Amino acid sequence: MTTAPLTGQAPALAAVAAGGALGALGRHGLGLALPHPVGSFPWATFAVNVTGCLLIGVLVVLVTERREAHPLVRPLLGTGVLGGYTTFSTYAVDAHQVLGAGRLVAAGAYIVGTLVAALVATWLGLRLTRLAVGLPR
Repeated sequence: MTTAPLTGQAPALAAVAAGGALGALGRHGLGLALPHPVGSFPWATFAVNVTGCLLIGVLVVLVTERREAHPLVRPLLGTGVLGGYTTFSTYAVDAHQVLGAGRLVAAGAYIVGTLVAALVATWLGLRLTRLAVGLPR
């Protein structure tokens, strides 16, 4: 007889759920602070995805390279908070809407700009956190 895959996972599931709720609230709040009409450049989605990538870079260093973290830190902050905060699906819908509005340059800037900015932000989060805590690059 095998064990169910979620046996003993209640604390991690609760951490993911709580973190996801907090992250989604943060994303919603930023969406309210930076509203955009359909078809215009979606600054809020751009901001959450780029800042989320910066923060995952910081988190990776702090919980995997700096010291051993509590086993619930990654589910709470990584999967939960940052997973709820960032949004690939809204990125895709926003890109489709900007394209649908006939704003090809803005759509291209958003599509490519988000990917480039997200990768750079992740790299910066990793690099600057390593420097801040005295780890080799």
